[in-house]
Amino acid sequence: MTAGLAIPGRRTPGFVRPYRYFALRYRRTWRGTLTSSILYPVLYLLAMGLGLGHLVDSHLASHGGDARLGGVGYVEFLAPGLLVSTAMQWGTNESMYPVMGGLKWLKTYHALVATPVEVEDLVVAHLAWVATRVAASSAIFLAVVAAFGDAVSPLAVLALPVAVLTALAFAAPVAAFTATQDNDSLLPLVYRMCVVPLFLFSGTFFPVGQLPGWLQVVARLTPLYHGVALARALVLGGGTPADLAGHAAYLLAMALAGSLLAVRAFSRRLVV
Repeated sequence: MTAGLAIPGRRTPGFVRPYRYFALRYRRTWRGTLTSSILYPVLYLLAMGLGLGHLVDSHLASHGGDARLGGVGYVEFLAPGLLVSTAMQWGTNESMYPVMGGLKWLKTYHALVATPVEVEDLVVAHLAWVATRVAASSAIFLAVVAAFGDAVSPLAVLALPVAVLTALAFAAPVAAFTATQDNDSLLPLVYRMCVVPLFLFSGTFFPVGQLPGWLQVVARLTPLYHGVALARALVLGGGTPADLAGHAAYLLAMALAGSLLAVRAFSRRLVV
């Protein structure tokens, strides 16, 4: 029967099989992810934007206007940064305990590579699944932003692939790191020492230029800064083509380098 359904001269890419596994597994758990993937970010935007944003706008109005935020209100400034920083968290989360489970606890990755699936196929499938999850959740978030009128530029739709690329820039190296661990003792440390500080100090809530000089340099070297800057420029309009290309190239380089490291780390664990 399978042979009868095959297309002559066509071969199913190797990553499709493990990708189908991730999708089938998610069919059993998707209800439990709705809150963290969609509801929490939207509520956070509403609380920070409409609540705190009103206070920030009032303060700026009494101190010379909103020039510090690029001439926009706080909700408009916050929305693209919150979109990308949330994508970072999604990508990181998907490459920590799920990868540890597949490699150590459940051994599903060992089962997958025991079939005609190469390690490279498994890594590509994992990252493709991360991209799918982030794209779906980010699309809903971006639709809410547009509904509130916070998307100033018609290029705002391009913030969606920026969110996906930012998530991959974190997901790939984090997956590589997780694959080197024998237990999950260091995974919470990654979140506390990396994800949370980046969330707070990479331009999501206030311009990086307000940080001390040395911390500005550190912030500008992080992937989240480039993702936030790129998404904000697209949503609000602004930034030169060179700046936009530079941000995108940085994120792409991080994702590719992390992917290569992930293939190496997965191979050491799975190939006997």
